[in-house]
Amino acid sequence: MAKLKLTLSMLIFGTIGLFVNFLSLPSGLVALTRGAVGSAFILLALILLKKRPSGKAIKNNLWLLICSGGAIGINWILLFEAYKRTGVALGTLCYYLAPVFVVLASPIVLREKLTAKKIVCVLLAMVGMAAVCGVFGGGADGSDAVGMLFGVGAAVFYASVILMNKFLKDISAYDSTLLQLSAATVTLAPYVIFSGQLNSLVIDGRAAALLAAVGIIHTGVAYCLYFSSMADLPSQTIALYSYIDPAFALILSAVVLKEKLTAAGIAGAFLILGSTLFSELTEGKKTEGLSD
Repeated sequence: MAKLKLTLSMLIFGTIGLFVNFLSLPSGLVALTRGAVGSAFILLALILLKKRPSGKAIKNNLWLLICSGGAIGINWILLFEAYKRTGVALGTLCYYLAPVFVVLASPIVLREKLTAKKIVCVLLAMVGMAAVCGVFGGGADGSDAVGMLFGVGAAVFYASVILMNKFLKDISAYDSTLLQLSAATVTLAPYVIFSGQLNSLVIDGRAAALLAAVGIIHTGVAYCLYFSSMADLPSQTIALYSYIDPAFALILSAVVLKEKLTAAGIAGAFLILGSTLFSELTEGKKTEGLSD
């Protein structure tokens, strides 16, 4: 049952780029809606499950939760903008550089040793990214450059969330997720308001349905499935299954959106995903924090 829950959560996460692609709304507004609806859903789930949030745990981790939540909000804006500008396939591949940034920052932030195996994985991922960008010819064209920068920026902020989550102490995944999503919502609200994204807002039935799906299904339901499966599965299984998300996203982008990667792009995708997967599996630690 736990593996089924984890698989379903990864498949759901893998479809979010598709939904965002079909939304013509600003990325900030989509991210704000996701945070607000998602946090409300998880709060409702906690009430129905009769799981009372731990006030002491939240208080002890409050500043970390606020900072990581703000980073999540910025991460969402950048990721959704990458989807819109460069497509789901390239946006996803750029986003999956996050583990590379975690590995590079770990010696400074976590005082972890940068082993030869990790260095090789980082170099392979960088070569893969170069192939996707067209450095070796046949990759992405220049029009994708800005969108790919948004994707890399999203990866940087997600990596910061992963690192900050390492310092959370004695708090449940549900409590930390609820607070982080709430903090993301609070962080995004002023940006959306003062950037004028609400001024000409017109939402029809289709857009409302897509926004509801992003908030309820891709955030509330997916996170509940994800976290409820983690306690019963070993870390390597969680790391392995997490790559269902980008693989499914790439398949959907090709089948539904007709986005195509060249031979160089496909080779780069294998290098990026393969090297980061190998790094995570050999690390042997449980995945923590939020997914997409």
